[in-house]
Amino acid sequence: MEFLKSHGLGNDYLVCCSGEVMTPEWAIEICDRNTGLGGDGVLEPFKTSKADYGVRIWNPDGSLAEKSGNGLRIFARWLVDERNAPPQFSVWTDACLVHCSVGPELISVQMGHAVFASDEEQEVHETITHDTTTWDVIAVDLGNPHCVCFYEQPLDPLPWKIWGPILEHHSRFPNRTNVQFARIINRQTVDIRIWERGAGETSASGSSSCAVAAAAVRTGRLDPGEIQVRMPGGTLFVRVIPNEEVVLTGPVEVVGHLQFHPDWVSKRQHS
Repeated sequence: MEFLKSHGLGNDYLVCCSGEVMTPEWAIEICDRNTGLGGDGVLEPFKTSKADYGVRIWNPDGSLAEKSGNGLRIFARWLVDERNAPPQFSVWTDACLVHCSVGPELISVQMGHAVFASDEEQEVHETITHDTTTWDVIAVDLGNPHCVCFYEQPLDPLPWKIWGPILEHHSRFPNRTNVQFARIINRQTVDIRIWERGAGETSASGSSSCAVAAAAVRTGRLDPGEIQVRMPGGTLFVRVIPNEEVVLTGPVEVVGHLQFHPDWVSKRQHS
């Protein structure tokens, strides 16, 4: 079992290079940072007639993600570097279609249209309550679910690592949700902290960046155009134009090829 490990601003994924078929159990074992290779997910290539390439995106808890901006950029980099893909191509994730463009330094992914619960700006916001805590949230669908919370104060003092799993598993989101906590810096810059569905706290997230940028433009907090989304891992760039697809752009760093020892594989195959 051979994998290529890469990361997008610290959000790391393992591309399955040797053709194995993943299962929830394998994904959990592989992503374990103590006894496996460690990662925020596994990218499983597969053949499809729906696009030039196909990939399944496995979360560390063994669930499947419909979409991942960082994961797709990592997959796109691997396709160009190691599978002789052209610089532009389409990818089917088993849930949605995206288009990728790979440059020497940056990779862009057309992430689709952001969908909100209402066409009316004042009805985009909704209130979620758990015990004595109430959140003002914006639910955004980018092919995968997101819950965006805006704050005026600095984010790190907030107990967002406690709030994240509560909102992820809240009954408002029957399929669980990705959660973002955001603070506007200026009309084209936003800081965010991320609680990712199936992965927990992450240093960066592409689809989360797109969700926050789209929600901020939708509610007039940010101006349309290119937006800088700042996270603990670094900055991604999101282009948001109303009624157009959201485009995510950022770097990918290749860590290297990793291979399991046969004893590791054998032990788990027979357990």
